[in-house]
Amino acid sequence: MILALTLAVVFATMAGAILSARRQAKARTLTEWAVGGRKFGVLIFWFLNAGEIYTTFAVLGISGFAWAHGAPAYLALTSVSLSAALGYWLMPLIWNAGRRYGLVTQADFFAAHYQATWLGVVVGLAGIAALIVYVQIQIVALSLIVRMTLGTDVSITMAAIIAAVVMLSFVYFAGLRSAAFAAGVKDVLMVVIVITLCATVASKVGATSMLDVYALAQDSFPGIGRLPGLQPEAGLSTVWLMTSALNVALGNWILPHLFQLCFSAGSEATIRRNAIWQPLYSLSYFFILLLGFAALLAGTQPAGGDTNAVLLQFVADRYPAWAVGIFAGTACLLALVPGSVLLLTAGSIFSRNVLLPLRPGLSDRATLLASRLSMIAFATVAVWLTLGGSKSLVEIGLSAYAAIGMLAPGVYFAFIWKRAHAIGVFAGLVAGYLALLLPAAQALWGALLPGWEPGLIAMAINAAVAAAVSIAWPRPAARAVAPA
Repeated sequence: MILALTLAVVFATMAGAILSARRQAKARTLTEWAVGGRKFGVLIFWFLNAGEIYTTFAVLGISGFAWAHGAPAYLALTSVSLSAALGYWLMPLIWNAGRRYGLVTQADFFAAHYQATWLGVVVGLAGIAALIVYVQIQIVALSLIVRMTLGTDVSITMAAIIAAVVMLSFVYFAGLRSAAFAAGVKDVLMVVIVITLCATVASKVGATSMLDVYALAQDSFPGIGRLPGLQPEAGLSTVWLMTSALNVALGNWILPHLFQLCFSAGSEATIRRNAIWQPLYSLSYFFILLLGFAALLAGTQPAGGDTNAVLLQFVADRYPAWAVGIFAGTACLLALVPGSVLLLTAGSIFSRNVLLPLRPGLSDRATLLASRLSMIAFATVAVWLTLGGSKSLVEIGLSAYAAIGMLAPGVYFAFIWKRAHAIGVFAGLVAGYLALLLPAAQALWGALLPGWEPGLIAMAINAAVAAAVSIAWPRPAARAVAPA
């Protein structure tokens, strides 16, 4: 029954998504495929954008993080609200630049604004690398669900391959429009399921109400509700929470798929309405944290102590098979929808900003084909990363935000500082990545700034070097995209 219901939820959504996209318009060009023809209204844009709140990172990752650490999982509440506040200002600027100059990808923006095709190539490659790490999150989660439904006889390798194949087939034919339809379905389903689980969870762990679950957790595990949480040795202090939340907020709209998503909106009002209401949507994390604490009270022990599988194991242990099947199917959509958008964005960047500068004579059809074929390669790399790592979804997510945060100074300078130029931005990128990735630098930050999110430190160094070089280096004369 579990397998049948899981497949029913997934395949019904996939069929509806593809049919919906085909009825509206067949993706014949890269622009139509990658940004939906720049026509998305409030509802579709809401589900694609605010729907980022309901991903495997959010539901499986944060609940598992709450189970393992307690209060540090409050990072989800703070970072989403900060991101929405910043997005209210930044997203319309990105949208205006995209509409005015026909931009499709984030790398397009860098190449056009800084009048440097080579910088677009560099940014494109950096963006693809960060996106592959983010795809890894979805494949990790989806492979867990595959093994739960098909059985542990399915190897981890085979489960990851199945996850990647399903994800590729989901987005391959219809592009962003298929993901938009599926995002609405999975959001509605997950809201209903999470509320239903929370309404019944108290009886599963011996509590009298949802609030009593929090009280029992505090009594049973003193310190769970305050920082540094259940594992003080992990260093998840107040400083860590503040710097990590700020790093996520500054880097959120710099993620290439969200940056590109801004181009798909039909109007500036659509974007601003989304930013106004998104913080309220993030209050649903209250329920996700609740489920993590309930799993801890229930004594849930996922195989191998895998924090990513905590919620799946808790539901499988405490709920009937039909509920497990529906939850597993919806959890599949949590991975498929964002994973598909991530792969689509990576493919768009590769064909348009890496391949096209080398082969400027490519037709739209050839460019679209190159985008689709490159997604297979990126999914393969994500599978390889999945098989070689064992981090929690939250840790992988923070790594992705740290990597993509290196592009943030170039974006913000484009809108607030006329003097910034391509050489300065590139120098900042080099300095930032060295500060983030060199073991000696990591040891230095740990000694000088204990508890700080390394990505935020590297972003600050990046911005400082970019500013210094832009001041010292002669400024180019013109701009293709005028700063706001």
